[in-house]
Amino acid sequence: MSEVRDRIAGHVGEHPGIHFNALVRALDLAPGQTQYHLKRLHSTGAIVAEPLYGRTHYYSPAYDDWERGALALLRRETAGDVVTILLARGPSPSGVVADELDIARSTLEWHLDRLVEGGLVTKRRDTDGRVTLVLARPDDTARLLSLVTSSLPERLLDRYTRLVDRLLAE
Repeated sequence: MSEVRDRIAGHVGEHPGIHFNALVRALDLAPGQTQYHLKRLHSTGAIVAEPLYGRTHYYSPAYDDWERGALALLRRETAGDVVTILLARGPSPSGVVADELDIARSTLEWHLDRLVEGGLVTKRRDTDGRVTLVLARPDDTARLLSLVTSSLPERLLDRYTRLVDRLLAE
């Protein structure tokens, strides 16, 4: 394998679920060069490329389908924050989670839809129709969350979204 391919494969191994632009920025490579080597790594089975939620994410082959989807979601700061709250508090009403994160309920619902679809969170309704959020696989989710740290651009985008939500709510 070439030195560049080794660097890319190593970085993907250390940052499972990283997406293309973050990989280009982290390794300071040209996009075309990165794309070429990613295709070669993918064709040999050294990495897995998974298009999820509008981005292509890269993983070592050790991760199964559920883990790949979970890691892609957890790389989004707000989704990761929702999971962190549920890990700390246990099952919680969605209103409490939205208030604790200081985000609009519509923003929370957008992330919850993906977390539910990905099998990380379940919504339970009581007899009065109130929703409680519960982690589907708390131990596995905690393990994957520990692997993920949001990049600065991802954090800034999520924080900008939160700011706009607050301004629109006023």
